[in-house]
Amino acid sequence: MRRLQTEMNRLFQAASSQADAGYPAMNVYASPDGVAVMAEIPGVAEDELDISVHRDTVTLKGERRTHVDGLKGYHRRERVAGAFLRTLSLPFSVDPDRVEAHYRNGVLHMSLHRPDADKPKRISVNAR
Repeated sequence: MRRLQTEMNRLFQAASSQADAGYPAMNVYASPDGVAVMAEIPGVAEDELDISVHRDTVTLKGERRTHVDGLKGYHRRERVAGAFLRTLSLPFSVDPDRVEAHYRNGVLHMSLHRPDADKPKRISVNAR
């Protein structure tokens, strides 16, 4: 019984740690000019997505619906449905006028550019 209880506790901890990772899953790639974000959101219609940018924060909001016509119950249900909200903090401000977003094959691609005034400047040193 103790071994069964230990195994059940381990399974519940693993499931809760995966849920804490956040949905949708995102990869963020940084460069000196900004970041590229890729978010996996299969099954979400393009018009169900709401992307907002404010200073150094990007928010992705939407809803994934289940479309099962004529069926009343599940044999197995592994795909999560419902509303989601994911906020991502960046190490710099984003230029909201230069944000680009493309959605194809269930993957959202966003390019978030850093304002020119916020980019580091190289200072040359003159020796006299």
